[in-house]
Amino acid sequence: MSYLIGKDMRGGYGGVDILNGCTIAVDKGQIAVVVGPNGAGKSTAMKALFGMLTLRKGSVTLDGRDITTMSPQDRVACDMAFVPQTNNVFAGMTVEENLEMGAYLRQDDFSGTMAEVFDLFPILKEKRRQFAGELSGGQRQQVAVGRALMTQPSVLMLDEPTAGVSPIVMDELFDRVIAIKETGIAVLIVEQNARQALEIADIGYVLVSGENRFTDTGEALMADPEVRQSFLGG
Repeated sequence: MSYLIGKDMRGGYGGVDILNGCTIAVDKGQIAVVVGPNGAGKSTAMKALFGMLTLRKGSVTLDGRDITTMSPQDRVACDMAFVPQTNNVFAGMTVEENLEMGAYLRQDDFSGTMAEVFDLFPILKEKRRQFAGELSGGQRQQVAVGRALMTQPSVLMLDEPTAGVSPIVMDELFDRVIAIKETGIAVLIVEQNARQALEIADIGYVLVSGENRFTDTGEALMADPEVRQSFLGG
């Protein structure tokens, strides 16, 4: 059984379902990637898993525990971390202050975790006293991911982490994501850059109209002619 499972999820906004029975799961030490066309329900599924959308049907379980009705705040206390696509840093705070905000629930000495974040993202150590709003888009994403890691999550959820960054920065971010999953964290990514994301995926989900169209390893999905033609540009 996977560590985090959203099973048969149905729900949406204003009485209209965007999710139509999709199932998404990820285990510890694994990268799961959710891809699909615009409007497929990718980010909505992510929000449902994090408790930001009330499901009409279906369930969400974490380590065997039903958390379907749990608030996002309570899910953070259960070691889940979510990095939204936009507005994901405190622009008027320094890099270091942003990271400290990630540790607001902790009662222990978090200096070791901050050192680990600086090891993972060396540029953040160099710019630790610079305001986050002055950083490049890729550096701000590193701050957002680093702040999430300060909570010591068992699940890290990233919504479009490479949106608006250069191909070089995208490759660097994905390299860091691989390093994160190798620490045993379950990583779930919603991503528009499907081909690049599936290259690092242990498991991939292709959503269409809120339903699972394809589910397989990243490698198998990359090799599937129909997936390549319909979703990866041939």
